Amino acid sequence: MDRRLTEQDAAALAQAALAHVRSGQVVGLGSGQAATAFVRALGREVKAGLEVRAVPTSEAVAGLAGRLGIPLVSLDEAPVIDVTLDGADEVDPHLDLIKGYGGALVREKVVAAASRRLVILVGREKLVPVLGSRGTLPVEVVPFAAGFCRRRFAALGCAPVLRSTGPTPVLSDNGNLIFDCAVGPIADPAGLDLTLRRIPGVVGTGLFVGLAQAVLVVEDGRATTLTRPGSQAHPGELGG
Repeated sequence: MDRRLTEQDAAALAQAALAHVRSGQVVGLGSGQAATAFVRALGREVKAGLEVRAVPTSEAVAGLAGRLGIPLVSLDEAPVIDVTLDGADEVDPHLDLIKGYGGALVREKVVAAASRRLVILVGREKLVPVLGSRGTLPVEVVPFAAGFCRRRFAALGCAPVLRSTGPTPVLSDNGNLIFDCAVGPIADPAGLDLTLRRIPGVVGTGLFVGLAQAVLVVEDGRATTLTRPGSQAHPGELGG
């Protein structure tokens, strides 16, 4: 089970994340505990006069942002996002990620791909030496293809478990099913992502390869920054 961030750590991450936002930007709003803390902090800044528009990655985040008075836009209205702040379930030394334990992986990947910059917010326990260390990779599948995809995943050695609440399958915001596939350390994340996405019926996987430019890591109330080689390291260097 995930260790929840302390209030101190969540506040430190949210404050560090705010340094990556400037007035006039379009901001992607991620899902999960760390991202939610950032959304709440952003809402306070908007109330104080910060002018931003936001693209949410889930219906839950959209509802929270709306209640906080953060103006929301669609990807049709804002096809390029300046910066997205989101969480992750695993982060490897290359800043590649596994996401999707919260079920928003496909919308999160779309928003990340539409962003000039993706900044990830995590506690130190989410750092792993190799992706797959926590043993689970979420994959989103259209309901019609559930049985077919289940068999294909099993044939690949990724034993699938349909995510459910009791007898009821969990549906993503897109109306799709989520399989939590058992994995070990993944030697080639990009290759596995491509292999899974080639299976008809797969909408997307929780592998986010080459998308994050920076990761904010919190421990004992202090946030530090990890940067992908070749990426801009400082908020002041962000493109507008």
